[in-house]
Amino acid sequence: MIGKLFGAWLGEKAAGKDERVKGAILGYGAAALAKRAVPALAALALGGWAFSKWRGRRSQPSYPSEAAPRTPASETRSSS
Repeated sequence: MIGKLFGAWLGEKAAGKDERVKGAILGYGAAALAKRAVPALAALALGGWAFSKWRGRRSQPSYPSEAAPRTPASETRSSS
């Protein structure tokens, strides 16, 4: 309930002096819409983050780092 009152108050302030009722209605509606949309957006963001983590781990090689191929000595530069 506090969220609806705060949304109505904020909408009233945003609309200006002459449009107080219109702003209050818009603010109340925005608060009601946010109540329904925020959980869905949070779930989508969490799902996207988890999918990104899963893909990142899947693309890493499964062998240990000491078994990784090296650059041959003939292709490296010497300091002399």
